[in-house]
Amino acid sequence: MRKLIYTFGVSLDGYVNDRDGSIDWTEPDDELHQFHNDRYREIEISLHGRRLYELMAEYWPHVPEGAPRIQREFGALWTDKPKVVFSRTLTEVHWNSTLVSVNAVEEVRRLKAGGDGVMEVGGASLAASLMPHGLIDEYQLFLSPVVLGGGTPMFPTLDKRIHLRLAETRHFNTVLMLRYLVD
Repeated sequence: MRKLIYTFGVSLDGYVNDRDGSIDWTEPDDELHQFHNDRYREIEISLHGRRLYELMAEYWPHVPEGAPRIQREFGALWTDKPKVVFSRTLTEVHWNSTLVSVNAVEEVRRLKAGGDGVMEVGGASLAASLMPHGLIDEYQLFLSPVVLGGGTPMFPTLDKRIHLRLAETRHFNTVLMLRYLVD
């Protein structure tokens, strides 16, 4: 069975974007960018909510030729990676993406059962829809030293607790990575 990882940059007060929807405070330095490039190579399938897909599609398929090598590398990785985009409003997706407009929970169950690799989920709303069903196996938080005071929370209100076990911490120049496994 495939493992599903929820990976996201998060503020100290638990938000994945600010009140205006901006994630400009998550801009990675070269060390963190290289880590994400290397990590992304290990991902078999990337699951995106609509907003994250649109944000990523706005830049990564079109990285300018003069951009730093590390960004051009990620652009190529992102466009080539198989992606499943969950949206009720989009009518088409590109760059090795498949659009799913019904029942994300059932589709993720099917994808998990369809192999033994690693998938990641991106998008707080999509992840929030999967959490109550126990579909996320690992949480990777990239904790930034900023307090936003509002925005989209990384974690939704839940009816029951999700017990986690700290598996790894890693200090980067700009963030602290906390990796938790579901008990």
